[in-house]
Amino acid sequence: MGEVFDVLLVSPTSRGMGGIAQHVEGLANRLAGRGYRVCVVSSENTPILRVKGLKNPSFMVSSTVRSISMRARVVHAHNIPAAPAMRFSDAGRRVLTLHGVYAEQVGLLHGGLLGAAASLAERVSVRWADVSTTVSRQVAQVYRRLGLEVVYVPNAVDVAGGGLEGVRVGEVQAVYVGRLSREKNVEAVVELARRIPGAAFVVVGDGPEAGKLRKAAKDVRNIFFTGGVSRRTALQYIKGSDVLVLPSLMEGLSTVVLEAMALKTPVVASKVGGNVELIQDGRTGLLVNPRDLENLTEAVSTLLNDRSQARRIAENAYRHFLENYSWDVVLPKYLKVYGLE
Repeated sequence: MGEVFDVLLVSPTSRGMGGIAQHVEGLANRLAGRGYRVCVVSSENTPILRVKGLKNPSFMVSSTVRSISMRARVVHAHNIPAAPAMRFSDAGRRVLTLHGVYAEQVGLLHGGLLGAAASLAERVSVRWADVSTTVSRQVAQVYRRLGLEVVYVPNAVDVAGGGLEGVRVGEVQAVYVGRLSREKNVEAVVELARRIPGAAFVVVGDGPEAGKLRKAAKDVRNIFFTGGVSRRTALQYIKGSDVLVLPSLMEGLSTVVLEAMALKTPVVASKVGGNVELIQDGRTGLLVNPRDLENLTEAVSTLLNDRSQARRIAENAYRHFLENYSWDVVLPKYLKVYGLE
């Protein structure tokens, strides 16, 4: 008989800048720190086809094949592509975490037909789990309206802000950190740079829209693209900035917003998904209407110009983070879901 793990974590990704990756990495580290035997199955240690459109389907197959032979007290899958591995692993308890409304994400990126197929996959996958969790209350409400039982357990981040040195490329600086993909609406950041020429705008990350965005910004002198960087470097850009901008069209519970809160960098974010849970408009950040460039420009300009308001918002957000989204708060919620404590 092979080793029996306390927790088997299955996720399409477990390292890097992405929100799911950081969540899984943090959860694995915290569980191991408590003395639990943890194994992570992800694309970083499991073969996949690294071709656009085939990464998640190939991970479904390879992770399932690998997990069939593994034994654990708890298997915890993150998002629908990890659900088959959860279903067929040898585990006493099955947990599925939904990091957003999967069918909506697929529909936006790949069209209505695949979105409908993803909706069916959601309904089936949730019923495979003993417990399904969501990272935001808004996502929990969506699934409950579909008649599915879910438990709200928020994302958490672990940021050692005191040991970081901020990175600046301009005297006044705004930053976007995340995947360069359509649902993130990063073209709005390019337009912001045009409209606010007195500030430097740093775009941190990579993704399928990178070439298109660089082309759109070729005549904008105050925008800088870093490409893919380490998480530590991304955090240094956040800490060194006067405001973090997140103009997404959809979000689960944004890890980068939590990181900015932990680093006392005020946030301007679109009024979608979990952003409305993290941010109380005017108190812990500023919320803007999605696709409303005038609204976005006004909010970013306000925080860049009114440093007193920016500091007040940053301090309020930091306290809100400590009270609700640190691992000290979130880990016990997972242990309860697991039935381990």
